[in-house]
Amino acid sequence: MKRFRIVLIALVSVVLFSSCGYNKMVEMDEQVTASWAQVENVYQRRADLIPNLVNTVKGYAEHEQETLTGVIEARSKATSVNIDPTKLNAQSLQQFNQAQEGLSSALSKLMVVVERYPDLKANQNFMELQAQLEGTENRIAVERRKFNQTTQSYNAYIRKFPRVIYAGWFGFEKKTYFEAQQGAEQAPEVQF
Repeated sequence: MKRFRIVLIALVSVVLFSSCGYNKMVEMDEQVTASWAQVENVYQRRADLIPNLVNTVKGYAEHEQETLTGVIEARSKATSVNIDPTKLNAQSLQQFNQAQEGLSSALSKLMVVVERYPDLKANQNFMELQAQLEGTENRIAVERRKFNQTTQSYNAYIRKFPRVIYAGWFGFEKKTYFEAQQGAEQAPEVQF
């Protein structure tokens, strides 16, 4: 009887743990982390374009120093907020999003200044930077969407039975989606 119990427990354990999906959960967790890194990558690209954009505008709009300083400060704040991919939660994403919104707002103000300088709008360097910024804003939207899709797949996988049990045992937790604030997180207007 004792031997039968041991064999039965061993068989049940093999069946339960062979379909626990641990390796798949690890793989999907890594996909979420990689997807978040790509979101940060495109935001960094935008931040890297800003000094060139500011310097181009600066040559035409010396007396708009307050706006230019505001853009530089917003860029500094936005690049100082880093999130550890293992700690993706609503609070850290909100902090990241607020810093990026500040940068978007400052860029919008910069574009208003640019409207006052028709010669600047015809400058080839400025035109190229404008096109790069527009492309980067589109990339940001695409990468945020990919991050949310990867997160959705991961969350759905770990919440299905019986994996929900194993996910809890192994410490796999639901990830937070990237959500824009109501009426905020819009790409800066760069139409001329």
